[in-house]
Amino acid sequence: MNQSATFPTASDPDPVLAAQAKTDTLVSTVNQQMAEGTFDASNESVLRQLVEAFADSRGMMRLRIAETLGEIGQPATPCLLEGLAHHANPVVRRACAKTLTLIADPAAIPTLLDALFQDEDTVVKGSAVGALARIGEPAVQPLLDILASPQHPESTKGHAAWALAFIGAEAQDYLYPALTSDSEEVRAAVIGAIAKVAEAETKENTFTILIQALTDPSENVRSEAAAALGNLAYKPAIPALLELLQHSSGESRKAAALALMKIGDRAALPPLQTTLEQESDAALQPILKLAIGQLEKRVEASDWD
Repeated sequence: MNQSATFPTASDPDPVLAAQAKTDTLVSTVNQQMAEGTFDASNESVLRQLVEAFADSRGMMRLRIAETLGEIGQPATPCLLEGLAHHANPVVRRACAKTLTLIADPAAIPTLLDALFQDEDTVVKGSAVGALARIGEPAVQPLLDILASPQHPESTKGHAAWALAFIGAEAQDYLYPALTSDSEEVRAAVIGAIAKVAEAETKENTFTILIQALTDPSENVRSEAAAALGNLAYKPAIPALLELLQHSSGESRKAAALALMKIGDRAALPPLQTTLEQESDAALQPILKLAIGQLEKRVEASDWD
């Protein structure tokens, strides 16, 4: 037996518990100083310690640290950006991105974009997009640039489209000019964002844009617009949706049928029945039958009202 070997005893401190105790003391001290108005937000050493403490295995403690840094605000941004960009631990990078969502500092946009493009951790990517969405208007143009670029994968563009829709009304000054973009992905994302605007602000010109998008050259844009009008149950769109129901594209006919079903007006029943009789695409026939069946139920229910 190796006589030089040593073994932990009952009195030896557990390194994990010791680290957690150190974190507890740090966070408690900072919060007490903040409550007393004595915390020095320019103390980078403490801010870095808080970021490093995101490695703590306790989820509730990480949340408390994030809330603390979020309350500190923009002075914490540089340390959070450093952690997001360079920390080896993905848990720390995730927490940094989520905390930047709380702060919503536009200065974080370049680093958040780098995380979206380059980080290998999908949670970090998603958290970075969440922070971009929360920042709002200053992030709109970079998000539109992502959609317009052929260099980015569909997953990244999907994140960007979601962020634009989340930003919604705040992005209006950028959205309307982008409707004429050469990129169908940009136009589709813009229609999705405008649909969110229409949910909050029932302005006639917003619905007009959605109706006009039903004639867009892109199948994706047409489908996005039809889905939006259906979800909004906008009855004035019925004539344009009935025209779309005759489109040569099967996906467009499908989108029109589903939108008409959601709007729920009995006037759409005869055209839908005629379309079903003429439909040669076997995959679309169940969709048309579903739309007709749902509309008939609504008509029957309204007749008993």
